[in-house]
Parts: sequence; C-alpha cells; structure tokens
Amino acid sequence: MGYWTARIYLCYDTAWFLVQEFGRHHITMQDTHFIDKLALIYLQDGKLLVTRSQGKDMYYLPGGKREAGESDYAALSREVLEELNVSLEPGTEHYFGTFEAQAHGKAAGTLVRTTCYSAKIQGEPQASSEIEEIAFVAYTDRARCSTVLQLVLDDLHAKDLLA
Repeated sequence: MGYWTARIYLCYDTAWFLVQEFGRHHITMQDTHFIDKLALIYLQDGKLLVTRSQGKDMYYLPGGKREAGESDYAALSREVLEELNVSLEPGTEHYFGTFEAQAHGKAAGTLVRTTCYSAKIQGEPQASSEIEEIAFVAYTDRARCSTVLQLVLDDLHAKDLLA
C-alpha cells in the first residue's frame, strides 16, 4: 500500500478542524477560528467601494459583524449606515458570494469568512464612525487591499465587472 493523503473538513459551530492522515497513520489537527462578517459590494464606474479604518494600512469592504438575532440584511444595513452614512435601498440586495482568507493582522489560522451582498444605496458615501477613508478601487489597486478583498477583486475581475 502506497503513501496517500486525505483531508477531511469537519465543522463544529465556528471551529473547523483539518485532519491530515499520511501513509504511516500519522494524524495532525489544526484548530482554525473564523471571524464571520458581512460586506457590501457596491460598484460605480467599474470600481469597487472600499473603506480603510483608522490605524489600518489596508482597504476592506464596508460591512461588519452581526449582532445576536440579526438577519444578514439588518446587520449589513446597520453597518453600512454606521460606516458610510448611507442606507441600503430596500429590495435591491442580492447575494454575491462568500469568501474566506487569512484575517489581516490576526494570528495564523484565524480566517475571515465574508458573506457579500450587492445592493443599491441611498445617499452619497461619507467616512464616519471608525472609518478614516473611503475609496473606489480598480483591480490594479489589489496590493493595497486585505486578503479577502483581493479574492473579491479577483472574482469581480474574472466576471469583467471591474475597470
């Protein structure tokens, strides 16, 4: 019997365990923690709306975490209002995708899982709350973005939605 590798992903609430078994039956487990977030995909003239929080050096998607009992739409609406001082236009939200990557500035093994929705907004975005800067980025700005945002940019670029 030759050497073989199997990977099995098991989910327990928000913890995922990666099990690797090698030919000599050596098993290792790695506890990976997820930060669960919601984010807005808002395109204007082929560029994506992004934010940079105070004290941070990378761009992120506008959005944040759910509070207990909140729906995705309610949480995203609240976060967008807090960060950008705009409202989501009711009934225009559409699931865009879910993206996972190493969380920027966090310990290895801490991943951010970002569920993204596109929607129309009411008002002109303005930096508020903990947001220091808002910008519209093109694919060429990828290096200035968090890892999960880079995945979103890759997806938008592959779909020819970015300038």
